[in-house]
Amino acid sequence: MAETPVPVRQPGIRQVALLGVGLVALVLAAAAVTALLPRDIQAVVFHTPLLIAVLILGTVLVLWRILRAPGPGGLQ
Repeated sequence: MAETPVPVRQPGIRQVALLGVGLVALVLAAAAVTALLPRDIQAVVFHTPLLIAVLILGTVLVLWRILRAPGPGGLQ
């Protein structure tokens, strides 16, 4: 007899709101830290493709995690 799959619980509005607030706080903290940097380092941050590299790296990490996640019926 086949086992009945356990339904995966979806995040609720509270978890989504907390994540959103946390991300906004992280962006504001990054802006504050950048403002405290010396002008030469600020120039590197603002005038190079550093942000693009960070976004590409973040996208790769998210996609890697999605691809490595067990699918339905996989071992958890």
